[in-house]
Amino acid sequence: MVGLGPTGRALAHRAMRAGLSVVAVDPRPDRLWPPTYSCWVDELPEWLPDSAIAQRIEAPVVWTKAEHRIDRPYCVLSKQGLRDALSLERATVLAGRATSVDAHRVELNDGTTVTAATVFDARGLPSPGSRRTASAHGIFVDADRAAPMVGDGEGLLLDWRDENGAGPHEPPSFLYAVPLGDGTVIFEETSLGLRGGMPQRELRRRTLNRLAAHGIRLRGDEPSEAAHYPLDQPPPKRGAGGAIPFGSRGGMMHPCTGYSVADSLALADTAIDALRAGADPVAALWSRRARLVYWMRMRGVYGLGRLTTAQSIAMFDAFFTASPRRQRALLSAHDDYAPLGAVLFMTVARTWPFRWRYDLVGWTNRNRWVGYEYATEPVTPSSRSSTSR
Repeated sequence: MVGLGPTGRALAHRAMRAGLSVVAVDPRPDRLWPPTYSCWVDELPEWLPDSAIAQRIEAPVVWTKAEHRIDRPYCVLSKQGLRDALSLERATVLAGRATSVDAHRVELNDGTTVTAATVFDARGLPSPGSRRTASAHGIFVDADRAAPMVGDGEGLLLDWRDENGAGPHEPPSFLYAVPLGDGTVIFEETSLGLRGGMPQRELRRRTLNRLAAHGIRLRGDEPSEAAHYPLDQPPPKRGAGGAIPFGSRGGMMHPCTGYSVADSLALADTAIDALRAGADPVAALWSRRARLVYWMRMRGVYGLGRLTTAQSIAMFDAFFTASPRRQRALLSAHDDYAPLGAVLFMTVARTWPFRWRYDLVGWTNRNRWVGYEYATEPVTPSSRSSTSR
C-alpha cells in the first residue's frame, strides 16, 4: 500500500483484518491528516465505529432561492477517531517517499525496495493545472462567534445567498459551513467545476464578506484551510497493468461534489474480497454500471463549471426538488444509474428560464470562465476590518 491518507489507511486496515500481509508506505505515517472530512452518515461502512464521527448534523440546510432542509443525517469525521479505528498494528509501516510504483514493486527515496503480490496506489492526486477543479478556502471560527449563522448541530451544505460580494458576471461560488465537534465551525467558500479552479485570495475575500454580512467579527488570528484538487480523475482501465489506483487516484473522487473518502471506505472490502478471490479489483470496483454513473456525473460537472451564479442557483433549486433516492443517486450511490439519469434529465428540464438549459448541457457558453482574470489585490488586514478586531 502506497499512501496512508484515510483511503489508503482504510484499505490497508481491511486487508490486515482479512488476514493479508500488509506493507504500507507513506512519507509521514504518524501525521494526523490536515483536511476536514465529511460525508452522509449512511455512506459509511457498518464496520466503522461511531467514534469516527466528530459531529452529526441531522438535517443540513441548502440555500438556493429558498431554504431546503435535507432530512438525511450528515457528519464531520473525527481525524483522530478515524485514524484510531483504522489501526495498522499488524502491518509493516515504512516512513518514506515512493519514487517508483509498479504492479509488484515499490522503490523509496532512501533506496529501500518493497516487493508484493499486489500494490495499491492511494497517494491522492497532483495539482490540477487547467483541469476541472474543486477549490475552497475555509476559516475556523469559534462556535460562540459563529452562532449567528451556524448553531450547534446545524450545517450549511450549499449556501448560494447573495452575500459573498461577487458580482453577477464573476465565476460563482457557494458557502459550506459546519460545526466540527471541537468548539469551532468551518466557513468555507467553495468553487466546483471551473477549469483551473478559483484562487485562494478570491475565495478568502468571499468568505470574509459572508461572515461580515451576518455580523460575525473575527479575532484576526483564526486558522484557515485551503483545498485545490482535480475533479475529473477517471476510473482505471481493466487490465492496464501497474499498481492498482485506489481512492481519489482511482477515480473515486465524486466529480460533482469533490467527496471521495466515504466512497473509498465503503469500497475497501470490495477491493480486498476481489483480491482474496484471485479476481481483478479494478473490475470489481468498476462495473459497467459504475462507469456509466461516473460518465453521467462528469456531464454534470461540465455543466456546473460553465454556469453563472444565477444559473447555478436555478439548477440547484431544481435538483433539490427531486426525490430522496434521486438525490442520493447523484450525491452518493456508486452504481445506481437509472435514477441518476432521471434526476439529471429532470434538473435540466426544471431549470428556468428555458434558455439557461443550453448552457447547462453545453450548447452555449461552453468555455464561459476559461481565462477569467480575477482581481489581484491581496486580502489585507484593513480589508478585513469589518470582521476582525
